[in-house]
Amino acid sequence: YAMLLSLIFLIVLVAAIVGFVFRHEIKTNFESNLNLALKDYNVTADRHSEAVDTIQSTLHCCGVQNYSDWERTEYFSQRGIPRSCCKNQNDCSEEDLKDPNKAKLKVFVDGCFFLVTSTMESKMSVVAGISFGVACFQLIGIILSCCLSRYITNNQYEMV
Repeated sequence: YAMLLSLIFLIVLVAAIVGFVFRHEIKTNFESNLNLALKDYNVTADRHSEAVDTIQSTLHCCGVQNYSDWERTEYFSQRGIPRSCCKNQNDCSEEDLKDPNKAKLKVFVDGCFFLVTSTMESKMSVVAGISFGVACFQLIGIILSCCLSRYITNNQYEMV
């Protein structure tokens, strides 16, 4: 049992170290995937477009760096900035969303990349704390299982 707990503890430890070491690559991949999702937005009406809408409406952001990122997309030439960027859904018309100057007053101007990464980083302390707590329980389990093994072994020799 102690060996199994030790193996799980090492796997969790390695996963935490790898996540910490490659956090910059995770950010870079997220940014490139978000740019790709904006480029292909609503062309195929897939789950990536739904994810972009959910991120924008939930975090009150628009685009990757800011709302003007939408101007470089095919979707903007057809329909303007998506409605998920609107501050007030009732106050956003398609004409306003096609004009970047008018849209600036109607949509969220902050980009989603910074908000998502800062939200993830702020939650990392909670995840690290929970992981540390689980690791402590695993270490206690390893120590107690070793003590139990030693106790059982000692008692068997005394019986003989």
